Amino acid sequence: MTQPMTYAGTGVSYDTMDPFKRMAQEAARETARNIERLWLKDVAMSRGESVYLVETPDSYMAHVEEGLGTKNLVADAMYLLTNQSFYDHVAQDTVAMIVNDMITLGALPVSVAMHLAVGNSDWFNDEKRVRDLVSGWKRACDFARCTWGGGETPTLKGVVVPDAVVLSGSAMGIVKPKDRLIRCDIQDGDIIVLIPSSGIHANGLTLARKIAEEKLSEGYVTKMRDGRRYGEALLDPTLIYVGLVEDCIEAGVDIHYAVNITGHGWRKLMRANGNFSYNIDTLPPQLPIFDFIQEHGPVSDKEAYGNLNMGAGFALYVPDDDVAEVLDIAERLGMPAIEAGHITSTEKKQVNILPKHLVFAGETLAVR
Repeated sequence: MTQPMTYAGTGVSYDTMDPFKRMAQEAARETARNIERLWLKDVAMSRGESVYLVETPDSYMAHVEEGLGTKNLVADAMYLLTNQSFYDHVAQDTVAMIVNDMITLGALPVSVAMHLAVGNSDWFNDEKRVRDLVSGWKRACDFARCTWGGGETPTLKGVVVPDAVVLSGSAMGIVKPKDRLIRCDIQDGDIIVLIPSSGIHANGLTLARKIAEEKLSEGYVTKMRDGRRYGEALLDPTLIYVGLVEDCIEAGVDIHYAVNITGHGWRKLMRANGNFSYNIDTLPPQLPIFDFIQEHGPVSDKEAYGNLNMGAGFALYVPDDDVAEVLDIAERLGMPAIEAGHITSTEKKQVNILPKHLVFAGETLAVR
């Protein structure tokens, strides 16, 4: 019998990483007063969220640092197999990882910076790949309605392997006026609106790569049931949700909380403080890429929903009266959202995915 695959079994263990994150947050809190001499104030409630905020007299400044992960290794493999670089796609993935975190508290990105670390400067001699990377990053900044502010391109010989890169970046953003801040004000009866993903986005690629390398005789060019190659589907670029959140705020939607569904999968739905049950009644359409991963891993539903986005890339929690407006805005932007469930006050935090008979307890998400 084939042993089911787990994300931890591929060498990526949130149980190992999350204690470091909490340790770093505790130390970071102790630096908060260092900025008060500049007439700025630490926003304590943003500690442990996807974006860090600093209060100014008339706005909130926002800062995010994020990385692509290992998705570029799939692009490298497909480049050798197809002569298509796909680096325009992974550029968009990187920008999306940054700006989709930023908007979770209502901050809009102002500028994004690229950090591209290589193991050998010869990497930049491939003109096709470099042009794709630059054009994809620029296009992603346009999607995110922000400016590209520069970046850093170190050569880290001995740290990064010669043919690979580490792609990441940071952004600054703003909430202005202050009443546009998403204040983590979840209430009993709020509706969960799930916004679709385009595919695996940029989380779970270590697991996806292991399937190609160890489970498929044709690797990344294996055809899925829809006729697409596995590697091509893995490289579908991450959707950017900046326009959705900005347009909802402009329309007066009362967003009580927002979640970028990345690492930790659907467990991220309970990222906010407070004891609530996040009850999912309706799932987004299952994308072929997830069917393929689950079949060929094999990967159980609990493992998949606990670590991958499974077709839902972003979530908004809003009062029932605002649901129709959110669905209409998402439709206009080409992101047909669904009213997926509701939130109830409970003694213990949990995510309850009813169609799959899955329950994730609060202690399975220990990021703050």
